[in-house]
Amino acid sequence: MDSIQFEGIKVGLKQSKDGYVLTMAIHPDEIPDDLVRDFVGARYMVVMVRLGDDEKPMERNKVPNEPAVAMAGMLCRNPKFWAFVNEHTEDAVATEGECAEWFKYYFELDSRADLKTNEKARDRFLKMKERFDQWNK
Repeated sequence: MDSIQFEGIKVGLKQSKDGYVLTMAIHPDEIPDDLVRDFVGARYMVVMVRLGDDEKPMERNKVPNEPAVAMAGMLCRNPKFWAFVNEHTEDAVATEGECAEWFKYYFELDSRADLKTNEKARDRFLKMKERFDQWNK
């Protein structure tokens, strides 16, 4: 199996009907010819390793659990998530503020930022997010 390797920088992430769209910047001297020649729509198996400031692979368990906090904030602003909460719990959520309060109550947190350190609440939240993602499809 032939593989191509290059270094890239994440410059954007957005959501489409097909999933997430990752945009990367690749220096012109780094982009592999095979990647340039492949047709748009070609499929790849992707393996990525984040580099630290020391140019060495970064261990993910050393990265704070801030992605869960960011996801919680995004979901609390999402009316589809409010509908999911309303359908799957006995609570009623109709605004971002109500959702933020519900979130803290439901996951027994003082703040959504506590997801960084509260592993039990973070695990429960990630399981709920998986259920929401399935429901939202």
